[in-house]
Amino acid sequence: MGPEEGTSPTLTMPGYLPRLADKEIGSALRRRGAVLVEGCRACGKTWAARNVARSEARLDDEATLLIAEADPVALLQGVTPRLLDEWQNAPRLWNRVRRECDDRARLGQFVLTGSAAPHDDITRHTGVGRIARVLMRPMSLYESGDSTGALSLGRLFEGEAISVLPSGAGLRDVASAVCVGGWPGSLALEEVDARLAVADYVSEVVRLDVPTASGVRHRPAAVRRLMRSLARHVATEAKTTTLVSDVGGGSVLARSTVNAYLEALERVFLVENQPAWSVGLRSRATLRRAPKRHFVDPSLAASMLRASPERLLADPRTFGLLFESLVVRDLRIYSQPDRGEVFHYRDDTGLEVDAVIERDDGRWIAVEVKLSSAPDVVDEAAKSLLRLRDKVARNRVENLAALMVVTSTGPAYRRSDNVQVTPITELGP
Repeated sequence: MGPEEGTSPTLTMPGYLPRLADKEIGSALRRRGAVLVEGCRACGKTWAARNVARSEARLDDEATLLIAEADPVALLQGVTPRLLDEWQNAPRLWNRVRRECDDRARLGQFVLTGSAAPHDDITRHTGVGRIARVLMRPMSLYESGDSTGALSLGRLFEGEAISVLPSGAGLRDVASAVCVGGWPGSLALEEVDARLAVADYVSEVVRLDVPTASGVRHRPAAVRRLMRSLARHVATEAKTTTLVSDVGGGSVLARSTVNAYLEALERVFLVENQPAWSVGLRSRATLRRAPKRHFVDPSLAASMLRASPERLLADPRTFGLLFESLVVRDLRIYSQPDRGEVFHYRDDTGLEVDAVIERDDGRWIAVEVKLSSAPDVVDEAAKSLLRLRDKVARNRVENLAALMVVTSTGPAYRRSDNVQVTPITELGP
C-alpha cells in the first residue's frame, strides 16, 4: 500500500537546487514507512526533506521539543510525508515513528533528518524493515554547477569512452572549489565570505557538536588540534599514534580521549575515512589495510590549515592532497545512487591507487588522482592503474569496468592503453 491519496511528494520547491540524493529519498519513501536522511550540518538535508514533505516539525525548536517530550504521538500527526527535522534531539521519537509505521501500515509516512548519529542502543534493530537510510554529503561540483558532468561515471561503468574539450575552468577555480566547499548556504556568497563561513562552521562544531557527541570532558583547544592534525594528514594513512602526538600540544592527552573525539567527529558526519580495498591478487603482494583520512568536505581541511586558493597554488603538495580529497568526495556522491563505495589500494610492493569505486554487483573502476594534466604525469598514473589491473585475480579483472585518471583541468579523452583521462570539472554521475 502506498502513501495516502493526496499526500504524494510536492513538486520541486521554487529555488531548490536538486541533489543526487533526491532520487534515493523518493525511492525510500516508496518502499518504506519512513526515511532517515542523515549527514553533517548545513549539507542540505532539511531542504531536500522539505522538497518531498507536506508538513513538518522542527526538533531544533524549544517549544517543539517540549511537545515531543510531553506528547510525542501528537507530534507525528500531520499531512504525510511528515518531516521530523533534527530528530536526534528527541531520540525517543525513533521508536514512536517505528510503531506508527506499523500501526498505519502505509508507505511514505515520515522523513527524518539528523546531523548526529545517535548511539546504537537507540536505533539498533528497531527500524529494520520500516526506516530506510540515505546519507547526504555537501554538494559535489556537478550539483553546485562547477562541473559540466559531460563524463558520466555511470556511463563509464557501462564501458563508454568519452572525449570532451576543456570547459575553460582553470587551476585557480579548482583551488577555490577546495577552499569554499560544497555548502549549499555558501553558493551565493563571495569567495572570501564563503571561506569565513567554513571557519564559523568549524567553531560551532567544536563548541556544540563534539562535546555532545563525544561524552567526554570537552577541551576545545584539543579538538581544534585534532582537526588540524587531520587536515595535515588528509588523504593519507596517518596512524592514530601520529594524531595523538599532534594533539598533545605540550601535554599528554590520552589515546582514549583522542579516539573519543575521532568517534565524535564521525558521529556528526564530519570525518569519513576511506577504507582499503579487499581484493584477491595473482601476486604474493600483501595488502595494506589502513584507511585514508578524509573530512566529509575538503574545505574543512583547508580552513584548519588557513589555506586560501593563492596559498594552495604556491604549495602544490598540500594542494594535491586536498584535491584528492575533493575528488574522493565527488566520487562518493556520484557512485552512491548505484550503491557504489569508494576504497583505496596499497600493497607492500609500493603500488598505490588513490581510489577504487566498487558497486555491489562486483564491477569496479580504479582511479588515480593528479593535480596536473601534463602528459608525463598522466603516463605515470596510467602505469599504476595498469599494474593494479595486472595484479588482481582473474575473476576480478573480468569485473573491471574502467581505469581512469582524474585531473584538475584539461580535456577528457581515452588513451590508446584504454585509460580514461577526465578533469574533475567534467565529471558527473
